[in-house]
Amino acid sequence: MKSTSLLRLFIGLYLTTAAAVAVLAESDPEAEALSAEVTGFVDLFNGRDLTGWVNVNTKPNTWQVKDGLLVCTGKPIGVMRSEKQYENFVLHIEWRHMNAGGNSGVFVWSEGSVPKNRRLPKGMEVQMLELDWVNLHPTRDGKPNHIGYISGELFGAGGLKATPDNPRGNRSMSRELRCKGKGEWNVYDVVCVDGTVKLSINGKFVNSIRDSSVRKGYLCLESEGSEIHFRNLRILELPPGITTSEQTAALVD
Repeated sequence: MKSTSLLRLFIGLYLTTAAAVAVLAESDPEAEALSAEVTGFVDLFNGRDLTGWVNVNTKPNTWQVKDGLLVCTGKPIGVMRSEKQYENFVLHIEWRHMNAGGNSGVFVWSEGSVPKNRRLPKGMEVQMLELDWVNLHPTRDGKPNHIGYISGELFGAGGLKATPDNPRGNRSMSRELRCKGKGEWNVYDVVCVDGTVKLSINGKFVNSIRDSSVRKGYLCLESEGSEIHFRNLRILELPPGITTSEQTAALVD
């Protein structure tokens, strides 16, 4: 069975469970609390404004809404974060770079602030690079950089620790190259559960990383030098796990 089918089956089973619990709650008051915890996908971007997001260390015009899309200019380097923290969830996000070699990403389980003298937060980064990045950033001998960079790598940033399932150093590299280039939309489905992240790129699960030292935190969208567009940002929250205070990012007012 294809990975996309597995994801749909998982989500379908979850939503079916939600419906069943809701029916049970009507006849059993004790089930009412459980029913309140079961939800479906929720939009993280409404297509009109930046409700639900907080600018951390970029300029007011870095993030804009144009024609229903979330547009990031890429300047300056920094992030915008979600208003709330998330622990276990499925994140759906669609993105496209508008320039060759563009750089960006989404951070999960991230800090909601950036320390002094740094531009990006601590968190698990889900990399978003335009395909020509490896050519525009060659190695010292002039050869194209490692192809793993443009495969939707997963890695701990800013001190977050994790164990890569397909290692390239301390990063996890996708087993297939599935990202599309400049001007084309890419679809990421990111499943984050109990310190493990699994990434589907354009309809197929191809990367994973585990044992994350942080397992609850903010979502951060990254501005890193080049224009990128986002659309269809949705999240399905899952039941929490056994997450300690040490594994939880500090709350930001």
